[in-house]
Amino acid sequence: MDNERVSRRLSAILAADIVGYSRLMAEDESATLNALNRHRREVFDPCVSRHNGRIVKLMGDGALVEFLSVSNAVQCATEIQRTMADMDDAGGISLRIGVNLGDVILQDDDIFGDGVNVASRLEQLAQPGGVCVSSVVQESVGGRLGITFQDGGQVSVKNIDRALRVYHWHPQDAPPLPRGTVIPEKPHEPGYAIAVLPLDNMSGDPEQEYFSDGISEDIITDLSKVSGLTVIARNSSFAYKGRSIDLRVVGRELGVTHVLEGSVRRAGQRVRITAQLIDTKDGSHVWADRYDRDLTDIFAVQDEVTLEIVKALKVSLSSRERANIADVGTSNIEAHEDYMRMRGFLFFPGMNAEGWRKAVAYGERAIARDPGYADAYGMLALMHLLDYHNHWSGAPSEEAMQKADTLVRRSLELGPDNIWPNNAYAAISRWQGKLDEALPALDRAMAKSADYAMGWFTRGEIEIAQGKLDDAIEHLERAIRLDPSFRHQFMQFLAMAHFLKGSFETAALFLKERVFLVKDTDIGRAWLASALGHLGEVEEARQVWQEMLEINPAFDIRTRLARLTLTDPAHERLILQGLEKAGLLADS
Repeated sequence: MDNERVSRRLSAILAADIVGYSRLMAEDESATLNALNRHRREVFDPCVSRHNGRIVKLMGDGALVEFLSVSNAVQCATEIQRTMADMDDAGGISLRIGVNLGDVILQDDDIFGDGVNVASRLEQLAQPGGVCVSSVVQESVGGRLGITFQDGGQVSVKNIDRALRVYHWHPQDAPPLPRGTVIPEKPHEPGYAIAVLPLDNMSGDPEQEYFSDGISEDIITDLSKVSGLTVIARNSSFAYKGRSIDLRVVGRELGVTHVLEGSVRRAGQRVRITAQLIDTKDGSHVWADRYDRDLTDIFAVQDEVTLEIVKALKVSLSSRERANIADVGTSNIEAHEDYMRMRGFLFFPGMNAEGWRKAVAYGERAIARDPGYADAYGMLALMHLLDYHNHWSGAPSEEAMQKADTLVRRSLELGPDNIWPNNAYAAISRWQGKLDEALPALDRAMAKSADYAMGWFTRGEIEIAQGKLDDAIEHLERAIRLDPSFRHQFMQFLAMAHFLKGSFETAALFLKERVFLVKDTDIGRAWLASALGHLGEVEEARQVWQEMLEINPAFDIRTRLARLTLTDPAHERLILQGLEKAGLLADS
C-alpha cells in the first residue's frame, strides 16, 4: 500500500509552452533568453508558489507543474496569462497553457501517465495567451472561481485513444481588471510553509516514544498559531517517522519550504532536546540549538523552539499570537504527560477497543491531576465520540454521546477559546445534528489556528450537510493542502460535495482515487456506483457495487445517508437516482 501511494496519485497538471520559441531564438537568442528568465523570475515562478504548485521540470520552451488542488492549478494558469496580457513589455513571450486532472505516476522527481499526456495535448490546443482545460477540470471548478470557460467541443488528439471535451479561457474574453490592479496573495497562503518531523526518541526506552512524539505535536500546535506560517498537520509530518529520507524530498512531497527535525533524550528529571531548521530547497541549516533542562522546564523549552523558528524565518508575531503560544493549558507536568499519551492514541491508525480503553484511562487521570485542564476534557470528549461510532465500550450509542456531550461542555467552560474544546464541540454537535452550533465553535478554534486541518475538514463536512457545496469544496481542498497524507479521508467528502453539485465526472474521479487508497471502503464504492450510474457507465457501476457487497454484505445505503443529516432532501434523492439508473437500488 505505501509503495502504491508513493508511486501513484490524483493530481492537477499544468503544462505550459512558449509560442514560437524556435522563431524567437533564431531572431535574437540573447534577448529571448533574457525575456524568458525575466518571465520565470517575475511571473511564472512566484505565481506557481502562491498557488502551492510544484514545478516538476522546466524545458527550454515550457514547463510542467503539479498541484494537489485543481482550483489552485486553474487560478495559477489564468493569473499567469492575465498578468502577461497586462504587461507593457513581455519581450515577445506568450504562453499556451493546458490544465488537466488525472492520475499520475511518480518516479524520482518526475511524473508520467495519462494525466500528464492529456495536459500536454490540451496545452497544444490552447490559444496563444490562453488556457485550455479538460471537461473534468471545467466541471470541477464550475463557477465558484469566477472564471468562465468557452466550450470547445470534442476533439481527437495524437496518442490519446478517446475524444476529449475541451474548454477555453482567454484574458481578452474575460471581464478586465482595472489597470494597475495587483492580484493579492491568498490570505491563508503565507510565504513559509513548515513541517515538523517527529523528534527522535534517544532515551533508549521505547516507552518514552509518547514523550518525544508529544513534544513534536506541541510544537506543531504552537507554530500553527502563527499567522505568518503554513504548518503541515501531524498526520502528514508523522508519515516520515522512522524513515531515512532526503529533507528536500520531504519539501517536494509536502509542499513546504522548511522542515524541523531533531531528537529528545529523557533521563530521570532531565531532558535534552536538539532541533534544527532546514531549508528544503538546498538542504541548508537555517537555525539549530540544543536545550538541557529540568523536566519542569519542558513548556518553556517548547515555547523557545517555536519563537526561535519564528525569529529565524523573520516572521512577524503579534502580541496575541505570542500569548497563545505561551498558553499550554496546564502547569501540571504529569497531567500533560497523560494528555500526550491519550492524544497519541487518538492519532493511532490502528485504534481498537483496547487502545481506546487505555486512552480513556490516561484522559481520566489527566483531569484528576488537573481538574481545570480544558484540553484534556476536550480530547476525552472526542474519545467518547469515537465510542459512539465504534461501540468499543459496549455501552449504547446514546450513552457514549451523552458522556461526550457532558465532557465537552465542561471543556468549553474551562477553555472557551481553546482549539481542542471548540473543535470537539463542533465535531460532537455535527453528529448530534446541531449544525448551526458547530460552525461558531469552529470559528473560535480556528481564530487561534488557521492551519488546523481537521478544523477545515469538519467545516467542509458540516457544509456538505447544509448544502453549502462550494464552501465545502474550498475548505476540503484547504484540508488536503495542510494534511496531504490524510487525503484518503478528505477525498471521500470532496467527492461527495462535487457529486451533490451534479459534477458526476469529477466525483467519479475522486471516488476512484478513494477506492484505490482505501481498498476496503464500502461507502466510497456506493457513491462511486451512483456517480457511474448518472454517467451511464452501468456495467462498471454494477461491478463496483458487487465489490462493495463483498466487503459489507449488510450495507444499507439509506441508513448511511441518514447519518449524514443532509438538510436538502433532493441531495439524498440524487444519490438514490444514480443507483436506480444502474439498476442497483433494489439490491440495497
